[in-house]
Amino acid sequence: MRYLPNTDADRKLMLESIGVESVDDLFTPIPEKVRLDRSLDLPAGLSEMELVRHMRALAGENLCTDACVSFLGAGVYDHYLPAAVDHMLTRGEFYTAYTPYQPEVSQGTLQAIFEFQTLVTQLTGMDVANASMYDGSTAMAEAALMAGRVKRKGERVLISEAVHPEYRTVVNTYIHTVGWEMTTIPAVDGATDVAALKDAMDDDVVAVLVQNPNFFGVVEAMDELRDLSEDMGKAQLVVACDPISLALLKPPADYGADIVVGEGQPLGNPMSYGGPYLGFFASTQKNIRAMPGRIIGQTTDVEGTRGYVMTLQTREQHIRRERATSNICSNQALNALAATVYLSLMGEEGLREVAEHSTQKAHYAARAIAELDGYELCFDRPFFKEFVVRCPRPAGEIVAQVLDEGILAGVDLGRFSKDMEDCLLVAVTEKRTKDEIDRLVAALEGSA
Repeated sequence: MRYLPNTDADRKLMLESIGVESVDDLFTPIPEKVRLDRSLDLPAGLSEMELVRHMRALAGENLCTDACVSFLGAGVYDHYLPAAVDHMLTRGEFYTAYTPYQPEVSQGTLQAIFEFQTLVTQLTGMDVANASMYDGSTAMAEAALMAGRVKRKGERVLISEAVHPEYRTVVNTYIHTVGWEMTTIPAVDGATDVAALKDAMDDDVVAVLVQNPNFFGVVEAMDELRDLSEDMGKAQLVVACDPISLALLKPPADYGADIVVGEGQPLGNPMSYGGPYLGFFASTQKNIRAMPGRIIGQTTDVEGTRGYVMTLQTREQHIRRERATSNICSNQALNALAATVYLSLMGEEGLREVAEHSTQKAHYAARAIAELDGYELCFDRPFFKEFVVRCPRPAGEIVAQVLDEGILAGVDLGRFSKDMEDCLLVAVTEKRTKDEIDRLVAALEGSA
């Protein structure tokens, strides 16, 4: 079947209307020296049946986590997704809904976003949350820029080396555009070096960016970090966190975080080969007008009926460009809906069970691996659901060998640092059984 919307007659009429004889004439302004002077040598077209067969063959080459045992982490986790989440997402009114540019018409979408915002504030303890960002990394980058708008003085951002390396790259890309400097604070024994942070603090610092639990799974000493940012320069404390961890750990509001961000993928969203995901973003009430993105509010109409409105939409399409807080043009509404449905289904107790099972199983796995000859835990610190193991040979080689047994052993940290080529980041969620963990331990022992 040919998917060509225009007939030969259609094309002839269009060419006559614009005054050219052929499609080739449309390329006349392009210099000949930069034109491709050979055939593209494309394969012949396929019938619909042949194309479906071809696409299925390509898809079959992908390795899905349902077909193996996954201990992958580093910001994306294989948590269980209740069937009700997908059932709700595939309802027509949600699945086909577009960004609410005329928001008050989309009351169902606005209510879903409002519920998402409410749940994020309950998780983090913060006053307000927006409708979501693109992902965790862009949420942290937007938080750095927001900190500058709040403080209004300074051009430096301090970021812990224990923050996800890809988050640090995105932050640096964002702040580079406004001429700011990013200083990386080293990590010692898997956690932010408080002494180095203290030495780096001055009045020119607009934000201190940390992650808790951090990239290595380690739980940071957040009270110490808060005291530093308060006492030296009044910088904004930006904390990125795993939302599942907040069912067990102290919420960021309790240790004085100014802005809280994170990746919402663990909340009802599949790993999906890397996306799409959603970033959550929360802050204190006093900073609400400096927040990026959109914020949905609840109100009543003239008849007293409850309704939802786009309360704040501080982006360049809605207000004067120079006053826009962000160029984020949308929120990840469908992904945020998945997170909302997931949190509503799990409730406080269910989420705590997920966090507890993940933590207990991760510690069981860590103890078992540490007993193997040639393996040891890199850091002697409290951790949540993932941990770093030093291996007897390059972690990438071990990952490849264990994959032959149907196990994704973890993330090779050599991807991010040459100093950690023999380090493996292992994540354990509530989905992993004792038998699966024991299989991982046996496979690691065999690969040593």
